[in-house]
Amino acid sequence: MKRFVEGEDRRQGVLLPAFLDDWVSEENPVRAIEAFVDALDLGGLGFEGVAPAATGRPGYHPGLLLKLYVYGYLNQVASSRRLEREAGRNVELMWLTGRLAPDFKTIADFRKDNGPAIRAACRRFVELCRRVGLFTLQVAAIDGSKFKAVNARDKNFTPAKLKARMEQVEASIARYLAALETADRQEGELAQAKTERLSEKIAKLRAQMADLEALAPVLESEADGQLSLSDPDARSMATRGRGSGIVGYNVQIAVEAEHHLIVAHDVTNIGHDRSQLCAMAGAAKDAMGTDRLEVLADRGYFDGEEVLACEALGVAPHVPKPLTSGAKADGRFGKQDFVYEPDKDVYRCPAGARLVRHMTSVEKGQTLHRYWNRAACQTCPFKPQCTPSPMRRVTRWEHEAVLEAMQERLDRKPDAMRIRRATVEHPFGTLKAWMGATHFKTRRLPNVRTEMSLQVLAYNFRRMIQLIGVAPLIAAVQA
Repeated sequence: MKRFVEGEDRRQGVLLPAFLDDWVSEENPVRAIEAFVDALDLGGLGFEGVAPAATGRPGYHPGLLLKLYVYGYLNQVASSRRLEREAGRNVELMWLTGRLAPDFKTIADFRKDNGPAIRAACRRFVELCRRVGLFTLQVAAIDGSKFKAVNARDKNFTPAKLKARMEQVEASIARYLAALETADRQEGELAQAKTERLSEKIAKLRAQMADLEALAPVLESEADGQLSLSDPDARSMATRGRGSGIVGYNVQIAVEAEHHLIVAHDVTNIGHDRSQLCAMAGAAKDAMGTDRLEVLADRGYFDGEEVLACEALGVAPHVPKPLTSGAKADGRFGKQDFVYEPDKDVYRCPAGARLVRHMTSVEKGQTLHRYWNRAACQTCPFKPQCTPSPMRRVTRWEHEAVLEAMQERLDRKPDAMRIRRATVEHPFGTLKAWMGATHFKTRRLPNVRTEMSLQVLAYNFRRMIQLIGVAPLIAAVQA
C-alpha cells in the first residue's frame, strides 16, 4: 500500500531489544500505583499472605494483587476474568506485575478475603490527600445513591409481592386447567400433543407454587419483611421515579467541597438517608482532620436526633427541613409563621397573641412541649387562616433550638444547596459511568463495601493525578 504510513514486519528481529520499562512513560499512572502500594504497610493493614509460608507452592504477594485491582478499577476493569486477560496482554499491567498473570480465581479470592484491609488502604489514600494539604476549606457535602445488586426484582419478595405472585400463579394454573379440559374433549394427534404440553406447564406452575409457599415462613423470619434470593443482603429501594425502584444498596459518600475528593463512604441496605447524617459527618470530620466541619446535605437527611448528634461531634450541619405539614398547602399559617420567644418560653402567633406552654409529653423517645392560647383563638380574626380546630396548638421539641440554629445557618448561606449539588452529585455520576449500566460484581454487604472502596480509591487516585500530576503524587507517597 503506497503513500501510507507502514508498520514493521512482525518477523523482523530487533537489533537492540527494548526494555519493558521503555513502554511506560514517567507520567504513566501505573508508576503512582506502584509507589502507593509499595509504601503501604500491608501487614499492618491486615492483608493475608504478607509473610510467605515455609512449605507448599509459593503464592502471589498481596501487594501485586492490590496493584492489579487498583489498576483495574482505575481503568473500569472490575471483573476478575477480564483482569486475568489484561494481565497477559496489557503492557502497563505487564510492567506493574512483572509479567505475572494470576488466574481469575486467585484474583477474585483476594478481593473476597481481604475486604477490611482493602477498605483500610482506601482510608490511607485519604490520609495522603490530607498530608498533601488539600483539605483546607472544612466544608463537605453528603449524599446517597442507590446502586443495583446481583439480584433481579423478581428474586426479591415482600409479603405483598409474595401474595401477588401466588395469586398470579394460581390464576395461570386455573387458565391452563380450563384449556386442558377443552383439549381432552378433542381427538387426534394434535389434541394429544396439546394435552401433554399443557400438563407440563401445569406441573411447572405447581412446582413454582410449592417453592413460593416454602418462602412464606422464611419471609416471616426476616426483620424488615424482605427476602432476596440471589443476594440475601440486597433490599428493594424506591427511587425518584414514581412506581420505580431497584433491588440494591444505598451508597453514602462525603465529598470535600474544595477539590471534590471523596473523604468518607459507606454502603448500607437501608433505603433512606435519615439515619446516615451523623455517621457520615463524623467519618468525614475524622478523615479531614479538622476541629470543626460544615456539612451540607439535602432534606432527605433531616432528623432532629441526627442533627443534635452532629452538634456534639463538632459538626455544623446544613439540612433543609422538609415541609410535612398540610397547613401551607391548604393556605393556612405554618409553624414557621409562629415566633418563639425564649426568654418568656412562649410562641407569638401572626395575630400577635402569646401561646403559653400547657403540657409536656414523651413520644417516640422525644420530649415535646405543647403551646396554645384558647381565649385568644376564640376571638381571633385570623382563625380561618390558622386552624380548622377550636384552637391552634404548636409543638416544640426540647432541643428545637438546635434546629433553629441550623435554619439560621441556612438563611445566612442561601447558596448552600447549590454548593452541595455541585460538590457531591458529580462523583456519583462518575462512579456510575465507570460501572456502566450494570450492578455490583460481588454479593453480600461486606463484599459490596469492599468493591465500593476500590471504586472510591480509583476515583480519588484519578482526581489526585488531575490535581497535582503523577510525579508530585509519587513524591508525596515517598515523603
